Amino acid sequence: MVFTSTSSNYERLEGGFGPGRATRMLAWKKFAIGAAVLISVVWFFGPRSRINLIPDSPMPEIDDAHPPVLHIPTTTTPSNPSEDKIDIHKTTAASPPSKTSFPTSPETDPDLLKTVHCTSPHSPSLPLVQYALMIDAGSTGSRIHIYKFHNCGPSPTFEYEVFRMIQPGLSSYAGLPSAAAGSLNPLLDEAMNVVPESLRSCTPVAVKATAGLRLLGARQSEDILKAVHDHIFSKYPFPFPDKDGVVIMDGKDEGVYAWITANYLLNTIRGDSPEDAPPYAVLDLGGGSTQIVFEPQFGDEKADEGLKEGEHKYELEFGGAKRVLYQHSYLGYGLKSARESVHRLVQFMDSLRSSKNGDNDRIKMIHNPCLAQGSVKEVKLPRGDGDAVTVTMTGSDIGNFEACNRVLELVMAKDDVCELKPCSFNGVYQPSLLDAFPNGKILLLSYFFDRVTPLLLADSSPDHPQPPMSISTFATLAKRVCAGPTSWSQYWGAYPDIMEELEGRPEWCLDLTFQHALLVLGYEFDDDREVQLGKRIEGTELGWCLGATIAMVGGNLRCRV
Repeated sequence: MVFTSTSSNYERLEGGFGPGRATRMLAWKKFAIGAAVLISVVWFFGPRSRINLIPDSPMPEIDDAHPPVLHIPTTTTPSNPSEDKIDIHKTTAASPPSKTSFPTSPETDPDLLKTVHCTSPHSPSLPLVQYALMIDAGSTGSRIHIYKFHNCGPSPTFEYEVFRMIQPGLSSYAGLPSAAAGSLNPLLDEAMNVVPESLRSCTPVAVKATAGLRLLGARQSEDILKAVHDHIFSKYPFPFPDKDGVVIMDGKDEGVYAWITANYLLNTIRGDSPEDAPPYAVLDLGGGSTQIVFEPQFGDEKADEGLKEGEHKYELEFGGAKRVLYQHSYLGYGLKSARESVHRLVQFMDSLRSSKNGDNDRIKMIHNPCLAQGSVKEVKLPRGDGDAVTVTMTGSDIGNFEACNRVLELVMAKDDVCELKPCSFNGVYQPSLLDAFPNGKILLLSYFFDRVTPLLLADSSPDHPQPPMSISTFATLAKRVCAGPTSWSQYWGAYPDIMEELEGRPEWCLDLTFQHALLVLGYEFDDDREVQLGKRIEGTELGWCLGATIAMVGGNLRCRV
């Protein structure tokens, strides 16, 4: 398996209106100038008629008893419980079942040192079984994936996974590198419990941080990474791989590894995959960044208009096939970053209005159309001096999907300079999905799943697969959530857990509206395009971790002496 990018230089991460691209950390201030802001102020605070920057398509009727949500079998364990508390969650996950009953966890494995698939490895130079540890140091928490592989064939084959997570993430320990390193102990202790003692010195561990640590700044992030490396090396027996043992992962790799994980589990890219099973496009929405990866399909008549050269082009050899992927990671367009960008813009527009009316000194709540009607939330926003200020925002009677969309159009930077055409948003080149991926299947991961599925009330157990849903479902749900408690009672009043979540998270309105804007305004999918939401496939966690681990165990592994 070979991974190459057409450019080895990925220091310039594309960003957004919020804490986005590295070369334009204050790029959001461009919205303070020009008619766009003045027009938005009029739209936002002045008398409004129903003006939609994203035209409404007919809202689909969602059968609240049997709504569409999943085609891919999943479990419904949320990856982001309360963002304000430490949470530890453990699950085990299995590879897809077959005619033979295979182990699905350490508890069902008859011998952790062996495999039921064969009695000797394909190559005498390889161990019969191989364990590997991957720690996902995300923006909202850290997660360990403890994988078991066997070497019965020419390449390592995944058997099952043990998964555990903790909150908060490493980025919450700014200035406290030792505490950040120590926070991973529960995860590594779980690995000590799972991996047999005789195999620990040959079980590689990697820690890959994503957008949250990228946004912390070079000095603080480097201090945390060094502390993590030294802590693991001194306290645990697991070896690091020769390269990239404890790193901030490039956004391009994050997206491509997620694409590999999903399509590996969906059996579209393995050596024995059916020829008529084209790979899925994978869109992953994290806290600090979002990724899109797909294999463009240019017909013969457009072969000379194929994927243009650049950092977005990713060449991959996997499963005996060579593939060319389009990938991009938008730093600053994860869910948490998008919230901050919206709140900053709303605060700025409110300051213009307050200055005009001469009420700058009056203590008041800021009206925010991206919060549910009747809700109130205290929001911390960064100031120019590096400190933060806390403001109180309310959805009042103005919170609604259409008004929030108008704010998001500015955040999405749809009209940014496009140096290499065509562009999606924020001036980023992307081949038109209508031309390059007109009929392919689309899989949405992470926060896409977490925000939508609880509201659909569907049975998403592996035994009850659900059909795909249209992108317009995001808009339908957003309109219901943004409308406030009366609407919540109408659609979810019989579900106390959902009502409690909605009451405690005024930004759910913003989250759903942003997800719809990202898909329709950003990537330019049609509202009626079908998508599938995924968290697990037959119990195995989706995301970039399995793909990255497959690459790690397929490389040159060294045991620790």
